[in-house]
Amino acid sequence: MKPGRPPAGIAMVLPASEGFAPGRAGAIALVVQRLAHAAGACVIGRAEPAVFPGIDYRPAHGRPPLIYGMNVLRHLLALQPASIEIHQQPRLAVTIARLMPRSRVMLFIHNDPLTMRGLKRAAQRAHIMTRLHRVICVSTYLAERFGTSLPPATRVSPTHRPIALPNPLTLAELPPPTTSRSRTILFAGRIVEPKGIADFITACASALPHLPGWQATIIGGDRFGPNSAETPYVAAMRAAAKAAGIGFAGYRPHADVLAAMATAAIVVVPSRWPEPFGLTALEALASGAALIATNTGGLPEVTGDAAILIDPGDAAALAAAITALATDDHAREMRAAAGIARARAFDTPVIAARLQTLRGEKTAL
Repeated sequence: MKPGRPPAGIAMVLPASEGFAPGRAGAIALVVQRLAHAAGACVIGRAEPAVFPGIDYRPAHGRPPLIYGMNVLRHLLALQPASIEIHQQPRLAVTIARLMPRSRVMLFIHNDPLTMRGLKRAAQRAHIMTRLHRVICVSTYLAERFGTSLPPATRVSPTHRPIALPNPLTLAELPPPTTSRSRTILFAGRIVEPKGIADFITACASALPHLPGWQATIIGGDRFGPNSAETPYVAAMRAAAKAAGIGFAGYRPHADVLAAMATAAIVVVPSRWPEPFGLTALEALASGAALIATNTGGLPEVTGDAAILIDPGDAAALAAAITALATDDHAREMRAAAGIARARAFDTPVIAARLQTLRGEKTAL
């Protein structure tokens, strides 16, 4: 490269724990795959036997953060990309920005920053804001959390405040919604206490006896991937579902989940914890299901007015919402249409165009 010539290209860096293959990808990997495909970006992540096709993938060996980070840096120094987008790794982002000052380094935050190493203290977050091109959070909820107790704008430039950029969903790749929906109430997600699976089971156990012809189904495991463990909590929820007459399919590949959403009449996202974004809720909206979700975290930003929102942990309110939708065909149709319309704002080309603008914006570095 000639002296003074700016670097070219985009590189996206995954956390070392994140798989990047169909059947092994979590929410972060799915988001990166969509954005990378839209931008023709290179992706750097852990070594995988197979990865998503059509993407320039560079394996960085080593799981300890230091070794993984050194191998990421090795790839970046060889690539010299104009834009480096690091997901969920604030310390690595600052290090890369210091060692590669000619590249624009952006940090993407997918979880509550106040619980992340290197971001828990306001001084740490303020330091990072002034060292990077941008900090991007996947919801306004997270951006506000990141800004908690930051110094006033007189000390931290407004251009260094975190930006909210929603996760994308490639609508053209989804199974087409069906006009004739099965009378199914669907939960799809990890089988862990914060996801509210116990509330879903309790609500369905209460509602189903009064809803002839309806059934409820659970898809999910303790984690993503076919080797998801049968933890004591999963076993307990499986037993509770069986007692309530609810189907329990266990882990299924992401394509199977989307296919189930394309035919289910109602999808429920009953999270008890503040979801950083709520990708499952967005998938349900785009799939044409009538959605019930909890009013917490980033979920209201995703759903807008297209879903019925209830308080987290309120199984009685959830049962009432399920009953109301199951017994009102028109209400379900209206929610489904609103959801499809709402999802268009999150289509990958729309979000990718917004991200491209952020890549080129100047900051007060």
